[in-house]
Amino acid sequence: MGEIDIIARDGETIVFVEVKARADPRFGGGAAAITLWKQRRIAQMALGFLSRYGLTTAPCRFDVVVVDVDADKVRVAVFVNAFDVR
Repeated sequence: MGEIDIIARDGETIVFVEVKARADPRFGGGAAAITLWKQRRIAQMALGFLSRYGLTTAPCRFDVVVVDVDADKVRVAVFVNAFDVR
């Protein structure tokens, strides 16, 4: 079904982290890769994880880490609670 890059805890909250790196800005930065389709896919995998480990009542959130490389510059941005799943 796919993979979640990082699963972590922040206190009692389970955090699912998607990491996107881009070295070529012609196709948009890493943030442009977190489409609605990708968000839904991550949410489906997260639900499977929560179900598998009996954590369906635990609070959770979705963070995104974007790494953009442009020539000699590396920019890292962390988006906490980047998207909601409804």
